[in-house]
Amino acid sequence: MKRLCLALWLCAALPSAAHSFCGFYVARGDAKLFNQASQVVLVRDGDRTVMTMANDFQGEPKEFAIVVPVPTVLEKDQIHVGDKAVLDHLDAYSAPRLVEYFDENPCAMADGLVSRAGNSSALKMSEAPGRRERSLGVTIEARYTVGEYDILILSAKQSSGLETWLIESGYSIPPGATRVLGAYIRQGMKFFVAKVNLKEQQKLGFSYLRPIQVAYESPKFMLPIRLGMVNAEGSQELFVYALTRKGRVETTNYRTVKLPSDLDLPVFIKSEFASFYRAMFAHQVAKDDMQAVYTEYAWDMGWCDPCASEPLSNQELRQLGVFWLDDGAPGRAGRGAAATAPFITRLHVRYDRDHFPEDLVFQETADRTNFQGRYVLRHEWKGTEDCPAANAYRAKLRERRAQEARNLAELTGWGLEGIRGKMAVAADWSSSDDRLKWWQRIWKD
Repeated sequence: MKRLCLALWLCAALPSAAHSFCGFYVARGDAKLFNQASQVVLVRDGDRTVMTMANDFQGEPKEFAIVVPVPTVLEKDQIHVGDKAVLDHLDAYSAPRLVEYFDENPCAMADGLVSRAGNSSALKMSEAPGRRERSLGVTIEARYTVGEYDILILSAKQSSGLETWLIESGYSIPPGATRVLGAYIRQGMKFFVAKVNLKEQQKLGFSYLRPIQVAYESPKFMLPIRLGMVNAEGSQELFVYALTRKGRVETTNYRTVKLPSDLDLPVFIKSEFASFYRAMFAHQVAKDDMQAVYTEYAWDMGWCDPCASEPLSNQELRQLGVFWLDDGAPGRAGRGAAATAPFITRLHVRYDRDHFPEDLVFQETADRTNFQGRYVLRHEWKGTEDCPAANAYRAKLRERRAQEARNLAELTGWGLEGIRGKMAVAADWSSSDDRLKWWQRIWKD
């Protein structure tokens, strides 16, 4: 029996770091920090959509297959196989980031001397629509081989017929699929079915599954997530990267909120950013009773500050489906009034069937206000100079440290006492201990 993989996406790799003008990038809250993280890119302009789906399937390629509801029958040239590296770059560019600054000598600043910081076998599809399909109310609208994928476009009159066809074709359908399939059939949606063509994959030389891209026209600006929850164990993570001509994207049937941002945190978070970010996101989800979609980044893609990764080039943007770009500077608008740098909205949602009973429905707004999930470390000045400005600076440090601890506790739900203890260790290590030998630090009281 073949396995029906009803999740649509894959995890991103961790690209290299990049520096920016003021302060510098330290760490990135990218999709790789989360288990079972799914990723979808939606390029949208008017009724035209290019959707890139990355698959988090783990196992032998011969066991892989997906079923995705789509709003229309797709022709072969509307289906493409994408480049995983471009998706990785997009994830890196838009990820929440940790930045750090170093306090200047307050005496020098007072003198105007400030410096700059800078289980199954492969699926066998029927060779042609036959009597059995018609008796079940299933129509194979089209079949293609695109890259390493064999693809069918199906339509159906009733969910029980579609479910029977899938089972007889070798798929294992999880309990509850009939109800969800029926909802999509009533909306007039088709079904995009893909499995790996092992011969084509071997011929092309790829050892991993590349993202699948589809282009279509439909007034529906939505993402079907319910089918992926049928056989899911627990909650799932989804990252949506929406690229539009006009501005920010938000959900219309769920609350869209911005993650807390631009808060100062204790410097020990530098070595614990991954655990901090996971805890922070989980805490926000719990506070909102898993009933919100979170904006992690909203930005004009022509630039960034600070940059977690360089902006995408025009070539990379076109690979994702940004079809309105003219030839111009990388990542920026080209010549002509219609050539506009896309605006990206990065949305992150943790969902399950109880809290997200509907598919995600989106709308594009004209809001191009820039926003980023950004968390700040400020390293204290450790000098010994004595001047009025230095004395005033030292007098304010206690309250600054207390606020950093409160910020971290409020963001994550971590206990204040534990945070303060780690801050004390970090402060002791980075000041007088810097003058000790390494073995002296081990047994220092």
